Amino acid sequence: MHWYVDVLKRYATFSGRARRPEFWMFTLINFVIGILLSIIDSALGTSPVLGLLYSLAVLLPGLAVAARRLHDTDRSGWWLLLSLIPFVGTIVLLVFLASDSKPHDNAYGPYVPAPATA
Repeated sequence: MHWYVDVLKRYATFSGRARRPEFWMFTLINFVIGILLSIIDSALGTSPVLGLLYSLAVLLPGLAVAARRLHDTDRSGWWLLLSLIPFVGTIVLLVFLASDSKPHDNAYGPYVPAPATA
């Protein structure tokens, strides 16, 4: 859960780098919360209201962490605009977001290796 909270704390920080776990755990938790809100919305009969409010609330943090994730792969955050191209753009963007970090310092910040796990 700390991945999600860390992204929300840096909700409008488009500079720097974000490693894969930070981006994908935020995305996973965001997805689960969206499903739970959809269930609550249908139970209350307010179908798109809670989900829409939540989506608006996490739009900026989601864009910021995606831009930082692209920075970690040594790409500009402007590559997010690829998602505007139907099908192909989204697939290419997903490949970029799933790519491994570039193991060197770049224009977006220093390389921070993943913590060692035992």
